[in-house]
Amino acid sequence: MAAEAKARGVGFLGAPVTGSKGQAELAKLTFWVGGETSDLETCRPLLECMGNRIIHSGGPGAGASLKMVMNQLLGTTMAAFAEGLVFGESLGLSREFLLETLLGGPAAAPFLALKRERIENGNYEPADFPLRWLQKDLHLAAVSAYETGAAMPLTNAAKELYRLAIRDGRGNEDFSAIYDYLAHPHHVEAANNGHRDQPHPSSEQRKNVYEHDS
Repeated sequence: MAAEAKARGVGFLGAPVTGSKGQAELAKLTFWVGGETSDLETCRPLLECMGNRIIHSGGPGAGASLKMVMNQLLGTTMAAFAEGLVFGESLGLSREFLLETLLGGPAAAPFLALKRERIENGNYEPADFPLRWLQKDLHLAAVSAYETGAAMPLTNAAKELYRLAIRDGRGNEDFSAIYDYLAHPHHVEAANNGHRDQPHPSSEQRKNVYEHDS
């Protein structure tokens, strides 16, 4: 598209964004821009109406590439942290202790602290970033990596984990709900060509699998 636009004398920018609905309302989005510098400067006043951070990532397509890398990291990091919490709980450590100890430390990415309240309260709606959208981005990353020859074993594993959560009816919840999916029993039955997005009746009352009888 960029090449076709240039051939017709039309400027072309790709400007994917990072940020929540609330940040958009406050004009605090981050733009990852790909395109010519001159085109960016022409459009900068418009972008600044919606965001306060504009990163020129390179030529056409660079912004989308960077955003894909960022979402790949979000998805795999969230899944790994959720798995770590579940593992710690299985060893007898309390979730509160794990969150207090791990968050802010070298093993936890800064964004994970923003998910603490959701994990503690089990409230994943309305979503900041729906789980189904993140799974879609992981799929795009895996397809792109296949085309470029990059090996993505962690991304592919995380992609399928989120897909299973979607089949269990968690697609519209925040992607941090992957913790709840891992921590509780669930029952998935393929239907509608494997794209069922309603929870099985047996999963309506979830019980922590690491909850021991006193």
